Amino acid sequence: MPNRDVHNMRESYESSFLLEEDCDANPFHQFDKWFHHAVESKLPEPNAMTLATVGKDGQPAARIVLLKSFSKHGFVFYTNYESRKGKQMQENDKVSLLFWWQERQVRIEGVVNKVDRAAAATYFHSRPKGSQIGALVSPQSQVLENRNILEERFKELEHAYKGKEVPLPENWGGYIVTPHLMEFWQGRMSRLHDRIQYTKLTEDKWKIERLAP
Repeated sequence: MPNRDVHNMRESYESSFLLEEDCDANPFHQFDKWFHHAVESKLPEPNAMTLATVGKDGQPAARIVLLKSFSKHGFVFYTNYESRKGKQMQENDKVSLLFWWQERQVRIEGVVNKVDRAAAATYFHSRPKGSQIGALVSPQSQVLENRNILEERFKELEHAYKGKEVPLPENWGGYIVTPHLMEFWQGRMSRLHDRIQYTKLTEDKWKIERLAP
């Protein structure tokens, strides 16, 4: 294996800062401001987020999923209910999200619930038809003998649903993460980063604190 000089890989963050007086009292408004900045900066896939889950065996698992909407109620994404993450969320509704936007991170802790089927159907049928068929084809997280199984099944369903609406799979839908904690991390020089944490007190009130980097 090549000897990579990993220990000397580092970035110096110098372009911005985050002070308490600049933070919105509502973390969703603060998130919207940073998300908009990430989009306007043309960062790659700004809606990509790490979802961390823990099942009943206590083993954490993390993967990238895509944020599809957010509001004061929480952060929404879609996936297969029978995937590993789906099964872990069924066993344990406590999850964490992480967004990374170069010099900025947003870390979210909360609980997850399924969105209603009407909302899931609306989003599902807004996807490209190939993605809809892909959701029907893939037994997500299960062991496959080879890729040909997926490709052949995809061709079959592509032909079967030509000119027809693809049905919403029973094992596919949306989740909403309702946060009780949100942390905004801004990279600074000399690793003296800004970390502002919001902790939920009531439905509309949050406690704002600075954390040591």
